[in-house]
Amino acid sequence: MTASHSDSLVVLFGATAGAYGAKLGSDERELILLVWQVVDLQNKKVGTLHKSLVKADNLDLSDQCREVSGLTPEGLSKAEPLDRVLQQFSQLVSSDLKVLGRSSYTLCSDGQLLIRQVLHPETSKKNYLLSDCFYSFYDLRKEFHTCYPSSAAVKDQTIKTMAEYLGLGTDEAEEDFGVWQVKTMVAIIFSMLSEDHVFAEPETVKHKYETGPCSKSETVDSETVIRARGLPWQSSDQDIARFFKGLNIAKGGVALCLNSQGRRNGEALVRFVNSEQRDLALERHKHHMGSRYIEVYKATGEEFLKIAGGTSNEVAQFLSKENQVIIRMRGLPFTATQEDVLGFLGPECPVTGGKEGLLFVKYPDGRPTGDAFVLFSCEEYAQNALKKHKEILGKRYIELFRSTAAEVQQVLNRYMSTPLIPTLPTPIIPVIPPPYTIATGSIRDCVRLRGLPYTAGIDDILEFMGDATGDIKPHGVHMVLNQQGRPSGDAFIQMKSADKAFMVAQKCHKKMMKDRYVEVFQCSGEEMSFVLMGGTLNRSGLSPPPCKLPCLSPPAYAAFQTAAVIPAEAAALYQPQALLPSTRTPQASAAAPPTVTYYPAQAAQLYMNYTAYYPSPPVSPTTVGYIAAPPGAVAAAATATHTPILPQPGALVRMQGLPYNTGMKEILSFFQGYQYAPDDYNGLIQLSDQARSVLQAPKEWVCL
Repeated sequence: MTASHSDSLVVLFGATAGAYGAKLGSDERELILLVWQVVDLQNKKVGTLHKSLVKADNLDLSDQCREVSGLTPEGLSKAEPLDRVLQQFSQLVSSDLKVLGRSSYTLCSDGQLLIRQVLHPETSKKNYLLSDCFYSFYDLRKEFHTCYPSSAAVKDQTIKTMAEYLGLGTDEAEEDFGVWQVKTMVAIIFSMLSEDHVFAEPETVKHKYETGPCSKSETVDSETVIRARGLPWQSSDQDIARFFKGLNIAKGGVALCLNSQGRRNGEALVRFVNSEQRDLALERHKHHMGSRYIEVYKATGEEFLKIAGGTSNEVAQFLSKENQVIIRMRGLPFTATQEDVLGFLGPECPVTGGKEGLLFVKYPDGRPTGDAFVLFSCEEYAQNALKKHKEILGKRYIELFRSTAAEVQQVLNRYMSTPLIPTLPTPIIPVIPPPYTIATGSIRDCVRLRGLPYTAGIDDILEFMGDATGDIKPHGVHMVLNQQGRPSGDAFIQMKSADKAFMVAQKCHKKMMKDRYVEVFQCSGEEMSFVLMGGTLNRSGLSPPPCKLPCLSPPAYAAFQTAAVIPAEAAALYQPQALLPSTRTPQASAAAPPTVTYYPAQAAQLYMNYTAYYPSPPVSPTTVGYIAAPPGAVAAAATATHTPILPQPGALVRMQGLPYNTGMKEILSFFQGYQYAPDDYNGLIQLSDQARSVLQAPKEWVCL
């Protein structure tokens, strides 16, 4: 009986200094033991059984490892390091094959963890080169289930259960750890061969991550996608593929996520070839990339397509050249041509296809954005290009970064979908303000929870509070989310009195929630409001939120056709004086509309009115979210509001990136030919007397 790929198997078993069994490799502990034996499939003979200890960098063994293996740090300190053991493995296997008269072999292990979750990740981190034999292996559990379909499911199989199913009378206590496992695996293989089983379809490990485009029309199985969080900003798709070394990532399956400014935000979506690989990837939660630990969570196919999917034929054609290294250029002069870019890169880093290997990113109206993507045929050319980072082209320095096919799609999608004249969505539904509000006084009747698990919800907090839950004010739990809308690990709770807040802080401080201890501090409503608005609260006192700082500009608002109202969530964060500066004239102040609070309909849910967002790290707010309302509700809102916040026709325009020496005349010249609104805006915009006199002249537009 022969296999389709080789005429011999090398039965392989290993152990790490940490977890054992189903959790092997999940704790990033190093390999400390390898045991193997060659099996001649044709003649049903075996070679010599070899057992080799491996000296790990960290010899601190877990209690489970000590108990199961019987190994000690003293014994391991005399062993050879992993690279020497792997060399000995290759030499001894070759020697045994010659004795048996065989020429080829394939590894066979108990499950996939040893190969995929231990050997490949560890050798990748230590920059050891694994031989080709470790990229193809048989999973004995799958082969056993194929041969004996009535046996237990693959995920429930172990060496012991397979031996018991076959009635093999082996005593684990009689042999050394690792030796019994290999001997039993060999006996199981011989039993399968007696049933005419053929080892025909080995598991494979990809040597290299393959780049490629992804279309929005593709169907992506949600059971194959994960989200990696906490990545170094400079990490590339190849770095992420190396982090998941041993697991098979789908072609073009790494999508680096970008923030609203088009820069990487430390997250990536990764698509694997099947759900089994995805489940193994989830076991690498909080494994390390350099000195950073990476969080790994489940994601959906829809999320992946939103990031990596594209529809542009130009992009598809650009990315059709496979196995190319992509470099992103940022900060190009707007007048830069293809010849300028090729000349900047020079002959030492030739671009694939010349001009065809360049892709300039443009706005929908054809204006350049200053970004471009370049293809290189090999790593050497890409490295030469990266050495030109921050060199000068024209009068500007150019930034160069490694990029991915998914990043090309994201950048193009973002710029091509940018409207030339942005508009606000339909205003939200106005409703009667409820009787409860966020406290702003100096009474210390609130508590701050810091260090919450990111998976913690309202129910977890209430359970954490225990009997004190009854002393919480109605709608008094405020989860603090970061700028991406994810839990920040902080929460504020309004108690019925300062005494109740003091008791909770004393009772619950450093109490455990799930696997983390939570710090609980007493604070005032004013301090809580400052943090919810983006300020910081620490031992040094309060640092005001960015929107309170005089040097920061107010957010921008585009045109809308009906009176706009600000949601309660935004009102809690940005007070009216922070949204628009106060006027200089008393008349304008008197004409200002009364302060009215509006709440979206879905905010009627418990606790959701005060689920607050604050920038992290604190930055000046740039936008305020709006929730769409039905046309009828909009009409009611317009009727109920006596004076709109902004005039009905027209818009405020905020200009960013102006030269520091720009004056009013230059701004007026820039908008030459555009219509302007009458001086209705004067009461909303802080202007100098000179600017006001210019704007009040008989023209047809106004700018800020």
